[in-house]
Amino acid sequence: MMTMRRLAPLALCFMTCASAFAAEPLPGLKADATQTSVSGLSSGAYMAKQFQVAHSKIVVGAGVVAGGPWGCAESAAARMAPIWATAIGYNLTQALQGCMQDRLASWGIPDVDALTRRARDFAADGRIDPLASLVTDKVYLYSGSADTVILPVIMDKTRAFYAGVGVPEAQVAFKRGAAGHAIVTMTEGAACGVTTEPFLNDCDYDQAGEMLRHIYGPLAAKAADGAEALIEFSQAPYLEGLSTHGMADKGVAFVPDACRRASGCRVHVAFHGCAQGREFVGDAHAKGAGLNAWAATNRIVVLYPQIKSAALTNPKGCWDWWGYTQLDYLSKDAPQITAVRRMIDALAR
Repeated sequence: MMTMRRLAPLALCFMTCASAFAAEPLPGLKADATQTSVSGLSSGAYMAKQFQVAHSKIVVGAGVVAGGPWGCAESAAARMAPIWATAIGYNLTQALQGCMQDRLASWGIPDVDALTRRARDFAADGRIDPLASLVTDKVYLYSGSADTVILPVIMDKTRAFYAGVGVPEAQVAFKRGAAGHAIVTMTEGAACGVTTEPFLNDCDYDQAGEMLRHIYGPLAAKAADGAEALIEFSQAPYLEGLSTHGMADKGVAFVPDACRRASGCRVHVAFHGCAQGREFVGDAHAKGAGLNAWAATNRIVVLYPQIKSAALTNPKGCWDWWGYTQLDYLSKDAPQITAVRRMIDALAR
């Protein structure tokens, strides 16, 4: 039988060796946080808009793939009776029926005028940045004709919301294609028009390049491969004091060597969709969406924050766009928005 004296070194080794392989925090790169851009699919598209509207002073553009207008899921019933246990049910019903499908149109949902007023109220109360800083943003929208999860008509409402808050039409690129519910690529994923994990569609279309070019302007030619600079990091340092955040233990980021050598790189935050996080598809999203090859040659750090699933409130690992973390999920103080902002700030140090 092994004695305690013999077990002690093994226990010490277990603790020290495990810590040696633990994920590290994000590196401080002195990135330019004021040149941040965001993008996402589905729940990630909703979160991209929520982060953009909350922090429009630092966000210069957004890519929205299959996502409805900002604040769409916040129901009138939830606002009248803001008790989480019941309000979340009202919000989820509205999200599914009126912000993904178009089954509440006869009730006026989504009501873009009301959502625009809601955003102005948030800005007036200081819960989001002033809308004046949003109107300079570039916006890329994509809707797939084969998307039966978030219907193209809902994307029309997204376009109307941006117009309602003052983003000029010339700054909005609206692409309609043949994809299913998926991020569109040149070669990765299922056949164009097919909706299946990892929610990438090979439609012979460089969505990542078109989106980044629309947001940032002319780009250098993309690299042949962008996977080698993908790192895993601990999300724990950015979750302090956030009790109901729904975030996973680890995220990933693409950090070009050029951004380690010199300061001033831009940051792009890529929000995964439901069932598209690492818990479900590994690194298929981070490696296959096409962003890294462009980032490698254009001094862009790509941040892939991660959500974890929860059996009762979030079984598919979606970003919070209906209030499963708390009813204040749209403002700067929302847990997930706070965590991602802290990650950007860490890269900027």
